[in-house]
Amino acid sequence: MSWTRKVRTALLPLVALGALLLTAAPAAAHEERPVEFPDGTGSVPTYREEEPDLLVCKPGRADFEARVADFPAALRERNLRLYERCRDRGFEHLQQAVDAVDEPGTTIAVLPGVYLEEPSRPKPTGACARLKAPRSDLGYQILSYAQQKRCPHNQNLVAVMGKRDLQIEGTGADRGDVVIDGQYRKLNVIRADSADGVYFRNFTAQRSTFNSLYVLAADGFVIDDVLTRWNDEYGFLTFASDHGLYRDCESYGNGDSGIYPGSASDINDGRGYDVPRYAIEITGCRSHHNMVGYSGTAGDSVWVHDNEFDHNMGGASMDSAFPGHPGLPQNHAKFERNLIHDNNQNYYPYVADGTCAKPPAERGYEQGVVCPQISMPPGTGIITAGGNWNLYRDNWIYGHQRAAFYLNAVPAFIRGEGAPGKQLDTSHHNRYAGNHLGVDRAGNERPNKTDVWWDGQGEGNCWQGDAGASNPRTLPECGPRPGDVSGGSDRIVGEPVKLAQLLVCAEYDVQARKLPAGCDWYGARGIERIEVQIALAVAVLLGLVGGVLWWRLLRRDAIATVAAAAGAAGLVLDVVGSASSYAHTWVPVAALVLTGAWWTATGLRLRARPGPRRPGFTGVTVAMGVLTLLDAFDKSVLLIPWIPLSPAWLRMLLGLVWVVWAVVAVARVAPATDPAAGSAADSTGGPAADPGTEPGEGPEGKAGPEPRRPAAGPAPEAGLA
Repeated sequence: MSWTRKVRTALLPLVALGALLLTAAPAAAHEERPVEFPDGTGSVPTYREEEPDLLVCKPGRADFEARVADFPAALRERNLRLYERCRDRGFEHLQQAVDAVDEPGTTIAVLPGVYLEEPSRPKPTGACARLKAPRSDLGYQILSYAQQKRCPHNQNLVAVMGKRDLQIEGTGADRGDVVIDGQYRKLNVIRADSADGVYFRNFTAQRSTFNSLYVLAADGFVIDDVLTRWNDEYGFLTFASDHGLYRDCESYGNGDSGIYPGSASDINDGRGYDVPRYAIEITGCRSHHNMVGYSGTAGDSVWVHDNEFDHNMGGASMDSAFPGHPGLPQNHAKFERNLIHDNNQNYYPYVADGTCAKPPAERGYEQGVVCPQISMPPGTGIITAGGNWNLYRDNWIYGHQRAAFYLNAVPAFIRGEGAPGKQLDTSHHNRYAGNHLGVDRAGNERPNKTDVWWDGQGEGNCWQGDAGASNPRTLPECGPRPGDVSGGSDRIVGEPVKLAQLLVCAEYDVQARKLPAGCDWYGARGIERIEVQIALAVAVLLGLVGGVLWWRLLRRDAIATVAAAAGAAGLVLDVVGSASSYAHTWVPVAALVLTGAWWTATGLRLRARPGPRRPGFTGVTVAMGVLTLLDAFDKSVLLIPWIPLSPAWLRMLLGLVWVVWAVVAVARVAPATDPAAGSAADSTGGPAADPGTEPGEGPEGKAGPEPRRPAAGPAPEAGLA
């Protein structure tokens, strides 16, 4: 084991303890009964073109004929023929047809119309109103499979429970011709639970208090040309499933994500970049005007390609931040050839002004209101919060006001795992290569404000060499093959200021209307931001301590005076740079260089002072300078590969020691005579004492007349500690 690995292992308990003390675990975004992954023996179902077995249609021939009047002739004739058959032996409600399915391989055709599923809408009564089950943080009951099957409409408008190889399709000219509308009366518009091989095609599901279309514990499913919209949480939610395909779908107006393949089957855990297959494929879809276009807590082994995620708050995200999701930590997503652009919406004002506290039907979802359910940095392309072995390549990512890529780690206790050895198991081996950043497909320049924001934690992460502005300025560069990394690092924790920002921003709570005041995600500006507050507090503290130290000991030293001026400029630049953390990142680096030069020069000039040598304090001062310059090198030239902590952590910890030591040192120095008084002698008649000299020395360190002193008492200057 290398020494860095030994240090990493030794620091694990401290990191875990610190994280526990500093961070509150978030509520689960999607709470479900305990569920296991399918055994993986299924397959992706294929579309059946045969005539349907069961039909669903609404009464009223005149209305139906008006709906199909503009269809192409052949499609219109087919629908009219199916309508005649449906009125003879069909169903008025989709749930009735689902209940009539008695064998695998059944196809249900739903004819054009709006389906409110009136028999499913009433609130539960009798035994279904008295079910005993735990409640989620959002207040709904977490029901078992048996309870869902016994009382299917407690939470679902349409419940597909355990039906195998069922195909449900609309017969309209497009997906808007068949609408299944929950009218915010149920948690889910459609729930397919343990329904292996289910196939959904060509309809719209809308207006739930959680999900429009929910597929749970399925080994094989297809969502084909389906639209979901206007939901409190998700448009499409698939969970603990395998052999899944989303194709040509659309989703908008959702408080979490339009597309959510959460806890996809963790079939590639323990592998590198080369994998035999992916559990879920998503292609040809568009997700827009949501909190985030795509998201996946434990979105494992998902292949996302040739989609468009635009005009959300964030384009796509995957994370390991919420407990209760099998397959954590998240791993092995592959994003390629996607258009991810202009995700700059900001829906947090709807939380602040109370709009999102109204009942869902009164919020105005249909008019563009979105109520963000979790914390999300607006203006970001792809967010990876605690993921491993993810590949991002050949995507067009442009027009973002914050960052194209956003990567940070998540300690394991956040997801409910307290073992010390797991606390640092996220944010490793994420590869960002060959993407088209800041330019659209037509070649037009559409820059992102920053191409990369990274907290600095993790091993084996790398980015393409042509990435533009980044924070930090220097990044590990991807080699030509997966696994090749130039300039990589293995840090056990992110940058301290970035960690503080993430901790503050994570305190968001939509139900409590809590928008953390110190986070720019929610509108904080200038001195309101936690980064600026930290930089300002540090600048004031170091400015006061350093200024007094210079005045009392080094103000007549020309080199030390120049260094002090550089240090003051560096502290000012640090505050300025903290206010622009997503652009112009040379400013913080310049601040570090100037501050490091100040500390180094101050330490050397203190060591050069005549009189007794105090190597402890002067050595710590020089060390502070060296660490600060090393931090500047680490952030702007090359990530230092052989240290488990960023130099920022080391100088922060040593800085606490330095401040205390400097205060003690200054306090033990006798006040100097004010040269402005014009007197060449002190109150005893002797020459004035220079605060930069030792008793018995002249201004240049040479022997001079001994000043008169009282017969007893302390010397005028006790010296440095």
